[in-house]
Amino acid sequence: MKDKRPVNLDIGSMRLPITAWASITHRASGVFLFVAMAFLVWALDMSLRSPESFSALQSALASPLAKLILWVIAAALIYHALAGVRHLIMDFGIGESLEGGVLGARLVIALSILLTLLVGVMIW
Repeated sequence: MKDKRPVNLDIGSMRLPITAWASITHRASGVFLFVAMAFLVWALDMSLRSPESFSALQSALASPLAKLILWVIAAALIYHALAGVRHLIMDFGIGESLEGGVLGARLVIALSILLTLLVGVMIW
């Protein structure tokens, strides 16, 4: 008997459901936030070192590039937090059906976009 199942799946050629994309981006945002912590810890260190370094950090964070970096970090944090809350709600048995999972993923994406835009307005 010959096994005709594929050995290596090409995930790029598969059409994934929105729940899979929500799960993948939740993991990716977590990895991104872990890496972004280096920038945030550096900024915290600069802000606490001396009044002069605080002023230097303030002027550095006023640049459009720094604002963009902060906005991207905030967007990742918003998405990761909302997706984490969705997972916690699902741990309580709410929204575990296919329809509930799709609705939860759509809500997380929609709320993330809305809150990210609000944070962008606050940053700029």
